[in-house]
Amino acid sequence: MFRHPEAFNRWSRWYGPRVIPRVLRRARIVIAVSEFTKRELVDVPGVAEEKIRVIPNGVEPTFSLDGPAAEGDYVLAVGTLEPRKNLPRIVDAARRAGVELRVVGERGWGDIELGGNGVRWLGRVPDDELARLYRGAQCVAYPSLYEGFGIPVLEAMACGTPVVTSRGGATEELADGAAVLVDPSDPAEIAAGIERATRQREELVQRGLQRARAFSWEAVAEATVAAYLEAVS
Repeated sequence: MFRHPEAFNRWSRWYGPRVIPRVLRRARIVIAVSEFTKRELVDVPGVAEEKIRVIPNGVEPTFSLDGPAAEGDYVLAVGTLEPRKNLPRIVDAARRAGVELRVVGERGWGDIELGGNGVRWLGRVPDDELARLYRGAQCVAYPSLYEGFGIPVLEAMACGTPVVTSRGGATEELADGAAVLVDPSDPAEIAAGIERATRQREELVQRGLQRARAFSWEAVAEATVAAYLEAVS
């Protein structure tokens, strides 16, 4: 909300600048979910680097290679319907690539309209159904405009699905060479990324599975407990 206020709703734009900097100043330890988020905390609100601990998110066991896969030839997008998720450009890219787009996510804000012309909005679905959709997808398109982490990238890789995501931010850090990177502002490049992910599916699946194994909620819990103990010592 500091870098891209236009990508957040009115409440976040009002609340964030007034409350978050004060909380950060008072905190003894600040947990960031990525190195990208850590840099943003240092560069924007001016958090002291020495009190930031990077603890990435994990992936639920539900999201794995084993299990049923949805039928059909489609690209999957996952995210709340809001401007930051870049859904209009993903829709444009899917049409350019000539593929069906299925979108999972709750209605958010910003008048994001989906449906028709090869787009199916599925709303919110339970995790087992989301895993089924990940496994059946040609690829997952997640070229978000701004992220601190990007859990759908990790979930997709854990399910053995190629990923197309944004260059130059937290999702590039998360993918670490296991995804196709694109300029999120360019629908033509996103479309080309979808086509590339489909062609290189086997290679990307293996890289993604290997990358996803590095993330677990057990490791998150251990690191978080250590950060709390450090804060109160």
